[in-house]
Amino acid sequence: MHLDSPDALKKSSQIKEEFRRKVASNLSQSKPALMNMATETRGKVHQCEHYGQFFDELPSCKQHEGTHTGGKQYACKYCKKCFSQLGNCKQHERTHTGEKPYSCKYCQKCFSLQRDCKQHERTHTGKKPSLCKYCKKRFSQLVHCKLHERTHTGVKPSTCKYCKKCFSMSSHCKQHERTRTKEKPYSCRYCRKCFSLSSNCKQHEQTHSGEKPYKCSDCAKCFGDLSNLQRHKRMHTGEKPFKCTECDMCFSQSWNLKQHKKTHIDQHQSNNEEIAHERPFKCTECGKGFLRAADLRGHKRTHSGERPYQCSQCDKCFTYLSHVYRHMRTHTDQKPYKCNECDKSFHDSSGLQKHKRTHSGNKPYKCNKCTKSFAQSGSLQGHIRTHHMT
Repeated sequence: MHLDSPDALKKSSQIKEEFRRKVASNLSQSKPALMNMATETRGKVHQCEHYGQFFDELPSCKQHEGTHTGGKQYACKYCKKCFSQLGNCKQHERTHTGEKPYSCKYCQKCFSLQRDCKQHERTHTGKKPSLCKYCKKRFSQLVHCKLHERTHTGVKPSTCKYCKKCFSMSSHCKQHERTRTKEKPYSCRYCRKCFSLSSNCKQHEQTHSGEKPYKCSDCAKCFGDLSNLQRHKRMHTGEKPFKCTECDMCFSQSWNLKQHKKTHIDQHQSNNEEIAHERPFKCTECGKGFLRAADLRGHKRTHSGERPYQCSQCDKCFTYLSHVYRHMRTHTDQKPYKCNECDKSFHDSSGLQKHKRTHSGNKPYKCNKCTKSFAQSGSLQGHIRTHHMT
């Protein structure tokens, strides 16, 4: 029924008349009760026919009634998808128009939904109101907290309809299902290349636009992706959240941990072809393989002698940027890595890990020519040169 139709207007007139009768019938009530009723219904003459709630405008009333009846009278003008709430329809239409009316007050990034803008602003303020009830870890968004709690409970409510594999997140399940269907619903708005993940599509689009909205607060370097910024910031903080289960060494990047784990693998049992496949980027000078092209570029500097990164305090140059940050702690005498056995401190985590082996007696570096083991890789290399090289 259209809101301006004769039937709708007749219904509105009937509700107004009923409202007047209700007020008249309550004139005999006590003054406080009458005042409460007048306050609740003042200016609201349109009543929900299901639960009697009053509204000041007929469209608001009709929109509310749709939540009871399941009616979806609001259709998207672009794809004809229907909604019971006008606001939801307007939000959906922005996915077609690209309109983003809400902007972050810190970095001016724009969003189509106000709630997304509010959540984004917490990345600037650091506000994390949601608390995990198992480990007390905090999150800026409640949905992230709920998803994290599933790592404690093991709940995996989403099941792949093809192989019955279970996932804790429905989005991960959908991504997995696309490996079967080969569906790629996200297309680049510049070149129309298609992707199975929206995040991959957005990252790709930045190669066209050059947009880098994420800025490091320590060195002002900008990044197109938040995860890249977070990885970069570990170079400043020294944080190394990825820990080896074999020798307790820690790393700032997960791929560094994967590389390190290969040092624990018995080389005689390793499949050479498999290793070559795992490290596709080969050095043309020495044949050494790497997992990433960036690692190969860094390695090539050991052959060329290039040291493009310079210390601002003493002009000493380094092959890797991370080595500059580590070296600069020798000027500031900053030693953030402290031994929990003897309180001795170190400039970098590798120095701490080496020192810890003097307490634990751990010797993870084993000679593959004899049974001898060493606490330091340098000691193992010296042993091989002395006893096993002809």
